Amino acid sequence: MADFHIWATFVIIGVTVVGYVSERWSLEAVAVASLAAFLALFSFAPFTPPGGKAISPELLISGFSNPALATVLALLIVGQGLFATDAMDRPARMVSKLGGQNGTAALTITLITAAILSGFLNNTPVVVIFIPILTVLCAQRNFAVTKALMPLSFLSILGGMTTLIGSSTNLLVAGVAAEYGEKLDFFSITVPGTILLVVGSLYVLLIMPHILGERDKTRTSDAQRSSGSQFIGEIVITANHPFNGETSRGGLFPNLKELMPRLVIRRGVSFYPPFDEITLSEGDRLVITSTRRVFMRALALGSASVSAGSDGDTSSASDENSPAPGPGYHLADAVIAPGSRHSGRTIKNAGFETMYGLDVIGIQRKNRMGRLPMREIRLEPGDTLLVGGTDEQLRNMRDSHDLLLLEWSAEAVPQTRKAWIAFLIFAGIVISAASGMVPIAATAIIGAFAMIATGCLTLQQAARAFERQIFLLVGASIAAAIALERTGGAKLIADTAVTAMEGSSPALILSGMFALVAVLTNLLSNNATAVLFTPIAIGIADGIGAPREAFIAAVIFAANASFATPIGYQTNLLVMGPGRYTFSSFVKAGAPLVVIIWLTFSIVGPWYYGIG
Repeated sequence: MADFHIWATFVIIGVTVVGYVSERWSLEAVAVASLAAFLALFSFAPFTPPGGKAISPELLISGFSNPALATVLALLIVGQGLFATDAMDRPARMVSKLGGQNGTAALTITLITAAILSGFLNNTPVVVIFIPILTVLCAQRNFAVTKALMPLSFLSILGGMTTLIGSSTNLLVAGVAAEYGEKLDFFSITVPGTILLVVGSLYVLLIMPHILGERDKTRTSDAQRSSGSQFIGEIVITANHPFNGETSRGGLFPNLKELMPRLVIRRGVSFYPPFDEITLSEGDRLVITSTRRVFMRALALGSASVSAGSDGDTSSASDENSPAPGPGYHLADAVIAPGSRHSGRTIKNAGFETMYGLDVIGIQRKNRMGRLPMREIRLEPGDTLLVGGTDEQLRNMRDSHDLLLLEWSAEAVPQTRKAWIAFLIFAGIVISAASGMVPIAATAIIGAFAMIATGCLTLQQAARAFERQIFLLVGASIAAAIALERTGGAKLIADTAVTAMEGSSPALILSGMFALVAVLTNLLSNNATAVLFTPIAIGIADGIGAPREAFIAAVIFAANASFATPIGYQTNLLVMGPGRYTFSSFVKAGAPLVVIIWLTFSIVGPWYYGIG
């Protein structure tokens, strides 16, 4: 009977692998189907291992309460908090300037910084933070973004291999290993991981750019131009406004930086550029043009208007009587529809605030607009409004036929004023985890709660950070791992592998297992591969009398070597669209890196862990 359960388990795992690789079904669907198959197998054909407890449904679904899984999801929420407050934005931009006028040096420093950060922060939010930074840097330095984004993903993966919390894979392997009595510390994998990072970085920075080439440079420039469309907005200068007292020099206001003044209105009198010796003062209305991103940053800093107002009284985000947008405040694009009742009306009289509860931040029109105060511009069909409001306010206007909300454009305004809080929470997690004062699972969950409790994140934003794919995939993979281990399937694979390499040195067996896991991790989820092979690695180590830690580390590093396909790791998927990569792009640039990491570990692993 045991043989039936072993082979049934192999069949389910094999079919699951085919389902993941085929891409005909979503990862979530395949994961749920796999879990259902295991539940059906052991419910209708119960199995009790010799001297153990029966494989029950409760045991199979226990993966969903796995501490490592909870830690991964909590760290994703913490990373979202850093992103939502722009806590890492300013340091990252400062680093990008260290290269001076040398574009290659600036790009290299930025990528290395991302790799280092990935050792202390889950690498997925690091990639999310650095994608816009590198896009801007490439536009400024005339680089093809294709040379930056795939290296960003790969270096973040390599950097995540240096500490226990750098990657979800590391945490999952540590969680499974702990069930076998093997405890990994924060820096258990740091020395070999750092060597792999250095060797891999040399390939990524020196060789990979030549493989990727310049093919996407023109496309990238077009994409960047379209994303940099200009909106017209208006700022009212109040007593406490950051721009109060700013004086023009050479016809411009240099401290306004990316905000381009079009008009200054003072007590009904209009002043046009060039602005000669004008000092902004309380009550002035400043009509400006800039990109959506700049308006968002200005709002976050409290230096842009919040509303054109249905009554025409524009308020400022820095006005003490008009608080800055809270954590639930979003900006979105909305288009004036043909036949809209708003067509022909001025923004002042359109009543957006009364009808929808939305603030009008700016307006964009394909043809030229005169130099008018924003509230006096007459709307036309096709005009795009930059509107601000809460999630609920944006949802309430979905059924409007007059103002069409582009829901994909909704983006939360960063809570920049709380960046220091988010950074302190993040620092506390790293310090407590590194020192061993508090278990990583506990400090990550406490940190995720702190992000929400302090207003760095809303519950809705935290929910969006919750990775459903990871949750289902890991839960189903742990069920497969339990079945594989309890039925004796893991021991069978381990024994077969040992027999196949009988007479080989432990170092060769270690290298062979690394190669097998590295291949499979590019076809399956890296997390699923890691969870499945951890018990097998421990079984092989016990079978040949080698250190367990060496084989556990091999699973961690090999499962992270997911460079050869876009489905290998989620950061690859994040950069695939912005970088305009194809599947073959990852095969050509990533497969050599998999081989390099394998060969490097085959030398470093036996040396570091004392394997002959």
